[in-house]
Amino acid sequence: MAKILFLVYHGFSEVSGISKKIHYQVKGLRENGHEVHLCWYDFAADGHRCRFVDDEVLADYGTGIAAGLRQRTEYDRLFDYCVLNGIEMVYARCFQNANPWLIRFFRRLREAGIHAVTEIPTYPYDQEFKNFEWKMRMGLKIDQLFRRRLYRQMDALVTFSDAEEIFGQRTIRISNGVDFESIPMHQFLPSDDALHLIGVAEVHPWHAFDRVVAGIGEYYSRTSVPSHLRTPVFFHIVGGVHPNTMKNVFQPLIDKYGVQDRIIFHGQLFGEALDAVFNQCQFAIGSLGRHRSGITVIKTLKNREYATRGIPFVYSEQDSDFDHQPYVLKAPADESPIDIQRIIDFMEHFTMRPEDIRHTVEHLQWKMQMQQVVGQIMGN
Repeated sequence: MAKILFLVYHGFSEVSGISKKIHYQVKGLRENGHEVHLCWYDFAADGHRCRFVDDEVLADYGTGIAAGLRQRTEYDRLFDYCVLNGIEMVYARCFQNANPWLIRFFRRLREAGIHAVTEIPTYPYDQEFKNFEWKMRMGLKIDQLFRRRLYRQMDALVTFSDAEEIFGQRTIRISNGVDFESIPMHQFLPSDDALHLIGVAEVHPWHAFDRVVAGIGEYYSRTSVPSHLRTPVFFHIVGGVHPNTMKNVFQPLIDKYGVQDRIIFHGQLFGEALDAVFNQCQFAIGSLGRHRSGITVIKTLKNREYATRGIPFVYSEQDSDFDHQPYVLKAPADESPIDIQRIIDFMEHFTMRPEDIRHTVEHLQWKMQMQQVVGQIMGN
């Protein structure tokens, strides 16, 4: 079994799906018998910028602008930790932060005989930055300058796409995984005769939830079906929505179609509060706008979480784990409003039980996905 350092360049949040995913990946590695140490960067209780390993401060960079620069350039203590503690493999998660100092760190690891991989959560990712603030776009420019040199220091890149090579480096292709213990089974508790849709995300353009809002608007705008014969439809959006997105994307559509009572923004929820909204809904919304980021093939975490709960869902990208499953609807990868009547018709004839849906993703548990990486790099 291997001694592994799981390296993250940011902190964690209780409500962040990314944070939960990282902890499940670490758990999956440990379930395979590996000794795993988690390293991350965040602010300590006293306001100091620190790098932590297993809840212990490895490096305290202090405060202020100089501290921010140090945490981006100082990796000597992390390298020493790896050597002194017999780390055999570093599993890093890409943060679009390639720079000369990070290149030097991974080159030293390679020279010391320590294996390294970096996970690229979304590929390609450049288009995702086009609407971000200038500081993040500038960070991407720096990343573009150095990322090929950085990844030459790796054994491989881990991807959830079908790409066999990324930035000149070979890939290990796995699926985003799931943790069965952390995701409860869906228990639909009907309160009315309506169709309730749920979309869970920190909302970005590539989720394209606006297509669902427009679809509901178009559904209610039809004149061929008497209003008393229509199935009422509601869309529950769970997760953070940036004020600019609300103002410039959602609100104009809501006003245009007059569906303010059909779109419910719950904000960030987790635990029992999140489960309660899920159990009010019959059908889930995956990503509907990956084409906006230039992505065709991706194995998103959200699809797997929906399937683990046992709720049917729709998405628009190509995902070989789900494209032909009977509990999935595929939407076109374009800007058209989602066809709500198609979902209604689908659900009228849908009979799969949540446990049957969940059974189809047993092979996607993190224990199995993460072991593919270690097996290809370490041979164990």
